[in-house]
Parts: sequence; C-alpha cells; structure tokens
Amino acid sequence: MKLRISLLIILISMLFASCGISTGKGTEQKEEEISVLRYDKLLSEYVRSNSFSAMQKLTMDYRMPTKILIEDVLSIGTVKDDTISQRLQKFYSDTTLVRLLSDVEAKYPNLDEVEKGLNKGFRKLKKEVPDTKVPFIYSQVSAFNESIILVDSLLGISLDKYMGEDYPLYKRFYYDYQCRSMRPERIVPDCFAFYLLSRYGMNYHEGTCLIDLMMHSGKINYVVQNLLGYSDIGEAMGYSKEENDWCKENEKEIWNYICTNDHLHARDPMVIRYYMKPAPAVDMLGAQAPALIGTWMGARIIASYMKKHKDMKLKDLLEFTDYHVMLSESNYLAS
Repeated sequence: MKLRISLLIILISMLFASCGISTGKGTEQKEEEISVLRYDKLLSEYVRSNSFSAMQKLTMDYRMPTKILIEDVLSIGTVKDDTISQRLQKFYSDTTLVRLLSDVEAKYPNLDEVEKGLNKGFRKLKKEVPDTKVPFIYSQVSAFNESIILVDSLLGISLDKYMGEDYPLYKRFYYDYQCRSMRPERIVPDCFAFYLLSRYGMNYHEGTCLIDLMMHSGKINYVVQNLLGYSDIGEAMGYSKEENDWCKENEKEIWNYICTNDHLHARDPMVIRYYMKPAPAVDMLGAQAPALIGTWMGARIIASYMKKHKDMKLKDLLEFTDYHVMLSESNYLAS
C-alpha cells in the first residue's frame, strides 16, 4: 500500500504498511547506521549531462525512488512510458528547476547533520519500540511538491523544501509563514513526525473531536521531542523563542479559552482548522498566538499525563488512543 504525506497536511495520518518491496540493488541500508542516498545528485547529473549511466542507475538501481518521483510526486507519466526518460530530463531542464538543482547541491554538499540526527532518533526509537523498521532514506528534489515522502519501506526527503526561509525562489510560490518551516533544521523532526504518523495513525470515529486531534498530534510531537532531545515542545515544533515564551506565559489562559468557548469537543472543521492547521498566526486572547496551538496544547497535556504515569513506555504511549481517558488522568492544569 502506498502512502504519500505532504508536510502541509498535519491532520491526516494513515496506516503504514511495510511491504518489504525491492528498490533495486544498492538500496539495502544497514539498520545500525543510516546513510542517506543522494538521489538528488544522481538526478542532477542526468539532467545536466543526459548521462546514460546516470539514467541507468535511476531506472535500474533505484527504480522505486524513480517510480515514486515520476508517477506520484511529479505526475508526468509512468516509468513504463517509452519516452519517460526524455520527459524527465525536459521537466527538470526548466530554468527555475536547473537553478534549484544547483542551489540544492550548493546548500547541501553533504547531509552529515541530517544523518547524525536520524541515527540518534532511530537508535532511541528502536530501544523504545523494538519492532521499528528503519526505512530506506534518500534525498531528492521534488520541484516544490512533497516535503517528506513515505511509500512502503522508503522515506524520501525533498531537500528543495528545506532551503531556508529566506531562499529567494520561495518568494514566488509560498507565503512567509509557510517558509518558516522550510529550514534545514526541520528535516530530522519532520522525518520522525511523519514516520510516526504513518505508523500510529489517528483512530477516526464518529465522535472524533478537537481534543482527540490535539492530543494525537501532540503525542506524536511529544515523542519526537523525546527521541531527539529537544528541551521543550515548542523547540520540537519549530516555534521561535518569542512564540514559545508566549505559549508558556499564557498556557492556562489558552486552555480556559478553549474550554469556555466549548471547543474541546468541537467537530466543526472550521474550529478544528483554527487550532490545528498551518497559518500566519491565530487571533487569541487579544494577541497573535502561533499557529498549530492545538498541537502545542495537546503535547502539554500528554506531558502532564506522562508525569502521572512514570512507568509508561513510549511504545505504550504511541499505542494508547483513548484520549478522553488520558485527559481525565492527566490532571492537566489541575493545580
């Protein structure tokens, strides 16, 4: 079963099936040490020089990443098309994309820091959840499409979506608030957030409401915080110091705002969007609260719950989905 996850869609979590597919020779990654395949460099070589050897590697050695790129990310045809290689090269020969390929290579001569973070996180995750299967991880240039790609046992990182919030080309396609999350330091936490979302999907049911979504998204981010050693949830989510400080200072008032407006059990999509979707900011308490404030609050409730259940392992937390019970047992802001 295939699964594509866009970074902008934070509420959708699907069942992740590790199907053990073959990606072609050369793609067997040692679980004890993660090394990100620089698929983006191979693609760039093919686009620049029309290299037969580069295309052969794309279609033979790394056929699944190539299939995913052509059919799912770019949607320019199928790998079985007789002219697909020429179509792929023509697509990336666009002036903007030629520059993008070059800028990505200059920005990321290596992925040492990314690999360091991935190894740190997966080592801890495998200790906490022994049946964790480390996906085959590669980097690509998606032409500003998906940020993180999850398909079966593969995880693709679109480096062109992490060029830094001031990257000139972003100004043509994105709002400023969207660019804020497109920083190199967000690669590793994004990989883990969406990997975990794919494995531990939201259990939607007829009564699913805001608190369920807050706590599920908060739980995922709480686990990411613990895997990567962030000091608090705001840092794990990529909040600025000012945003994080505002949330901490107004935590009780935010909670009261949610409760007094009877939003806790709301199922109205507009209410859910207000708390859970990316946005420039959220008007709240006479100020501008940071977007995704629902996720931040959900993570704080999870943290309170875990303080009351010190023996609970991350594996058990990930598998526990009765958020109404968790809320009642958390004693959140009870004092």
